[in-house]
Amino acid sequence: MSPTWWRDAVVYQIYVRSFADDDGDGLGDLAGVRARLPHLVRLGVDAVWLTPFYPSPMADGGYDVADYCDVDPTFGTLADFDALLAHAHSLGLRVLVDVVPNHTSDQHPWFAEALAAASGDVARDRYVIRDGRGADGELPPNDWESVFGGPAWTRLDDGQWYLHLFAPQQPDLNWRNQQVRADFRKVLKFWLDRGVDGFRIDVAHGMIKHPDLPDTGRHKQISLLGRGELPYFDQDEVHEIYRDWRQLFDSYQGARIGVAEAWASTSERLARYVRADELHQAFNFALLEAPWSAADFRTVVDESLATTAQVGATTTWVLGNHDVQRPVTRYGDGELGARRARAAALFSFALPGSVYVYQGEELGLPEVLNLPDDARQDPIWERSGRTELGRDGCRVPMPWSGAHPPFGFSSAASWLPVPGEWAQLTVAAQSARDDSVLRTYRDALALRRENPALGDGALQWLDAPEGVLAFRREPGFACATNFGASPVELDLPGRLLCRSDAASDWDGVLPGATTAWLGS
Repeated sequence: MSPTWWRDAVVYQIYVRSFADDDGDGLGDLAGVRARLPHLVRLGVDAVWLTPFYPSPMADGGYDVADYCDVDPTFGTLADFDALLAHAHSLGLRVLVDVVPNHTSDQHPWFAEALAAASGDVARDRYVIRDGRGADGELPPNDWESVFGGPAWTRLDDGQWYLHLFAPQQPDLNWRNQQVRADFRKVLKFWLDRGVDGFRIDVAHGMIKHPDLPDTGRHKQISLLGRGELPYFDQDEVHEIYRDWRQLFDSYQGARIGVAEAWASTSERLARYVRADELHQAFNFALLEAPWSAADFRTVVDESLATTAQVGATTTWVLGNHDVQRPVTRYGDGELGARRARAAALFSFALPGSVYVYQGEELGLPEVLNLPDDARQDPIWERSGRTELGRDGCRVPMPWSGAHPPFGFSSAASWLPVPGEWAQLTVAAQSARDDSVLRTYRDALALRRENPALGDGALQWLDAPEGVLAFRREPGFACATNFGASPVELDLPGRLLCRSDAASDWDGVLPGATTAWLGS
């Protein structure tokens, strides 16, 4: 394995609750993941990222952790994790686990100790707990808002307030506290010692807050995420933490890595997370957020490659994950959205750097918008007064086989209902069709692995008609994407390697919403 494997790795995100259920309770688990690893090998990925499987009350799908060093019985046991890790490694797959350092569950023993302690006690200092404003402290310490809606502060019985940038069941840790830093280092070592290949770091931009806790003076602060400055995100001191973590990662053999889920106001600030002495990757959400247009995609690519090059890192391309609407729906839904999502995938696979694929993207799954109200579990749904659908629609379980829901995901009813119309989208159904999305993904990722021009390296834009992006990767590879609706003629030499519409011929005409790969 390359000591810099992450620079051009294809990483597959597994939302554990929705991937595969082994014990028949309707919820995905670690044994189910292990049983389905051959699908990922055949798909052609290099690594998997597992969302949280730790003990949790599940107020936010496991991102409210009650114990960082164990497995929730819903997902199995530590022995199940060890077996999964060993099997993945035997198949040549690396494994990243999700770590949630910004906040704990309100059921974590640390928070119980904090609640039992008096104001000013060292146990209470683990969390961001402050006196309120007003004559009797009846007002929150400032105007900060929860990402999930509503205020970011909840009052304790003794009158103080605790910060939760997400749900009230997720109190924020105080990362200015050295004991928090020391204890979390032990958490990382626990999993590194078990053999994990790295960590996806949840809310990596949020662990340090401005020491003065100033007001923002704004409503709907979440609109500034990734676009403007907020006193509780992307503070300069957060980089001290990652320099320490990098030293820990480097002390282990096998190129262990850290991947930041980080939002910053500029590409330059995001690049700081992947400086040579900090983390290895940071999700590039700019492509995910870009409208379907040649101009917007090119701007994102140019800015992303330029800024990461300044710090010697590669860019990590992302089109979807468990927190955002699926690409098929985001790009227009229906047949048009499906064509665009497929074309965007091949476009991203051909770019320099690393790629992340969220489970189900290889099947062309759409967002499920019509879930029953009583089935929705995302806290955004309730905290918005049931006005925002939240993220459940992209978390509907994977369809594997069969003619009826939940299509091989479980022997029981699944925790979120799977649409009956997904019968033609299952892994089994698509494996049998040469023109399926799954076949296209398999073919493209096999070519990416085999072709020395793809992965890490440089890109050269080529002249192309309006609405088309074309670029060359040396030696002898070209990619062209038509963002328009009408076919265009291209003067690109070479033989067809792969097309997003699964066509097998090339006459120099590229249909709308289609990507083609050409080789010498």
